[in-house]
Amino acid sequence: MKYFASGFVALMLLFIVVPASNAQQIPSSFAEPVIVKVENKDKAAFELRFKDFALTGSGFQGHTTIDNVPTTEIRARLQRVYGEPTMRLDDFIGNPDVRPGNSIQFEYWFIVNDSIPMIVLDIDGPFSSGLVYAGAVNFIDLMPEIKRTLSRKLMSTSTLAEYQDIFYSPERQEWFNVEYRDGAYFTDKITRPTRFNTLRLN
Repeated sequence: MKYFASGFVALMLLFIVVPASNAQQIPSSFAEPVIVKVENKDKAAFELRFKDFALTGSGFQGHTTIDNVPTTEIRARLQRVYGEPTMRLDDFIGNPDVRPGNSIQFEYWFIVNDSIPMIVLDIDGPFSSGLVYAGAVNFIDLMPEIKRTLSRKLMSTSTLAEYQDIFYSPERQEWFNVEYRDGAYFTDKITRPTRFNTLRLN
């Protein structure tokens, strides 16, 4: 208790003696979240670092602009702002734990404020709008602002980036080539690419 009291006094003194001109140097809980994408080569380190974190979709329910944007367009905006996805369907090749639920078009993994894990992924490949979100349950109160910040960043870009993904739909039991190129979106039904023959998605 003595340590707490002395620490509290020191904290009060800090606020008293800091000049107004330097006030912005004090970290603010209201500062915009810093969202950094996890590269594909770093996903193992991400999983190890956050292996004890329980992820939840709670806290992301608040409406943002991108909730009504087609996922094909969101993917192009993600490509422009953050580059290549952390995970594509190709990254599950050879994984013995693949289930139909792993059949995604893309996943972007993020570390927010250098301490909070977050993952966003497509809902139903090119056939829906918005994203699925998962964040650390112990930071649930921060999720609404993190989601709003991500939405602002994605919607503020004036240009979109081209991309090309493969998507498998368990519900339709069909494969699709999904692209944005030359200013147009393409969702073309294809036969199962041979490189995916080892994936047991249905």
